[in-house]
Amino acid sequence: MSISGLVSALVVGLVVGPLGRRVVPGPHSVPLWVALTVGVVAALVGSTAARLAGVTTQGFGFLELLLQVGVAGVAVVLVVATTGRTAPPTPEP
Repeated sequence: MSISGLVSALVVGLVVGPLGRRVVPGPHSVPLWVALTVGVVAALVGSTAARLAGVTTQGFGFLELLLQVGVAGVAVVLVVATTGRTAPPTPEP
């Protein structure tokens, strides 16, 4: 993986993390640093998937960036939506 791929994954993850957290409605018990970390890691996974799929670029590649944003966005939304939610209390008879 090139330096530009790492830098773009870092930037994408740091931008998509908070945005993905804001997309999910309701209160969030997930700290911002978790959303940022998931965003960065998922963007790195997206960059790796682009390389494995044969997307080769010299420098900036739009298709690689699109894959990074997509994977990071889905990962952050899934983590924020599924963690920290508690079931409503059941009424006692």
